[in-house]
Amino acid sequence: MQTNFTENQLKDKDNKSSEKIFRKCVHCGMCNATCPTYQLLGDELDGPRGRIYLIQDMLENEKKPSANVVKHIDRCLSCYSCMTTCPSEVNYMHLIDHGRNYIEKNYERPFWDKQIRNLLSVILPNQNLFRIVGFLTRLLKPIKFLFPTKIKKMITLIPSQFPKKQLIEKRIYPVKIEKRIARVALLSGCVQRTLSPQINEATIRLLNRHGVEVVVPKKIECCGSLNHHLGKENSAQKDFKNNILIWYDEYLNRGLDAIISNTSGCGTTLKDYGFIFRENIELKKKAKKISELTKDISEFLIENLKLNFKNINKEKNYKIAYHSPCSMQHGQKVHDEPMNLIKKTGNEVIEIPDGHLCCGSAGTYNMLQTEIADKLLKEKITNIEKVKPDIISTGNIGCIAQIANGTTIPILHTVEIIDWYTGGTKPKILSQL
Repeated sequence: MQTNFTENQLKDKDNKSSEKIFRKCVHCGMCNATCPTYQLLGDELDGPRGRIYLIQDMLENEKKPSANVVKHIDRCLSCYSCMTTCPSEVNYMHLIDHGRNYIEKNYERPFWDKQIRNLLSVILPNQNLFRIVGFLTRLLKPIKFLFPTKIKKMITLIPSQFPKKQLIEKRIYPVKIEKRIARVALLSGCVQRTLSPQINEATIRLLNRHGVEVVVPKKIECCGSLNHHLGKENSAQKDFKNNILIWYDEYLNRGLDAIISNTSGCGTTLKDYGFIFRENIELKKKAKKISELTKDISEFLIENLKLNFKNINKEKNYKIAYHSPCSMQHGQKVHDEPMNLIKKTGNEVIEIPDGHLCCGSAGTYNMLQTEIADKLLKEKITNIEKVKPDIISTGNIGCIAQIANGTTIPILHTVEIIDWYTGGTKPKILSQL
C-alpha cells in the first residue's frame, strides 16, 4: 500500500510504526474471508482491508473522525483472525490499536455512549465496584425491559452473585514437593478473579503440585487490555507501567522463570508490552523482558513440566469440545497446546467447526456491540452443538462467560480439567456428569 505521510508526521513513533505496517498490505482481501464482522455484515468497511483504509486516511490527513468511521472501527472485535490469514503478515493489531487511540483523542462520542464506555473502564477492573454493580443489577433485572437495548444487555451479562471467597489470599504459594523446579508470577486477572476465582486456584494448585512456586504480587490489578482496547491510552499505560515495574523488580531481585497468564486476552497484551514501550528509554528493556517472560498456562505446562496424569474415569471418557479463544489462537499463535494437554487426560477432544471465528465476547464487545455479539454467539453455539460434546473447554474467562449465556453444556477453563486429571479436585460444574 502506498503511503503519503509527511516527514514531520513520521517523527511520531506511532505514525512511524503504522506507516511500515500499511506498506505491507497488498489489498488482496484474504483477510475478509475470515473476518467475523465482514462475514456477517458484508460491508467492505466492516472488514480489515476497509478498516485499514479508514485508519490510514485519518492518520495521513489528520482528519477528525466521522461518526461513520468510528462505527466501523468500533465494530472490530480485535479477534486478529485476519492476522492468521494474511499472507503479507500485516500486523493489524497495532493498526487497530493506533486507530482507537486516535479516535479517543479526536472524536466526541454521544453522551450516553461515552458514559457507558467510561463506566466499563472504571468498574470492570475494580473488584469492589464490580461486586456493587452486580448487586445493583440484581435489583434491576426484573425491570430491565424498561431500558435501552445496550443497557438491557449489560444488565443481563453482569452476574447478580459472585463467589464469596476470594481464593488468592497469599503473596507466595510454595511447592508441594521437595524439589522446586521453577518460580513464576501469576496474573490473577481483574474480571477473572471476581467471576471465577476457581480458575486461579486450579492453576496455583496444579503448578505447586509439580514443583513450581507461584508468586502473586498484590499491587497488580489489571493487565491494562480493557482500557487499551477502548482507546483509553492514558489509563492503559498506567496499568502497563505499574505491572512492568513490579514484575521486573521480582524478576531481578528474587527470580522469575515465567509470568503466567490463564486469560488469553490478558496474555496477548502482556506479550505486546515490548512493542508498546519500544521507544521509552526508561521502560524499553524492562517491558521487553516482561513480554519475553509471559506464557499462557498451556504453553508453560507443555514446555516446562512433565505432568503426572491420572486415570480419573476408567469407566467413562468425556467428549470435550475445545473452543480456541481468538486472542490465543490468532493473537498469541497458541492453538495445539491446550488440546494436546486435554488429550493426555484420555478424553476425546473435538475441534469446533469454524473454530477460527469469534464467539462475540471480545472484552467489552458483547456489551457495546450487542447485536453483532449475539449473532456471533448464536453461530458459535450452533457449531458447538453440532459435535454434541459433554463438556466445553477454553482458555479465556470472557469466552466462558459469553458461551455460558447460550448453552447448558458445562463450560470450564482448560486448566481446571488438567488440574483434576493430575490429582486436583473435580470442578463443581461437572458434579452432575
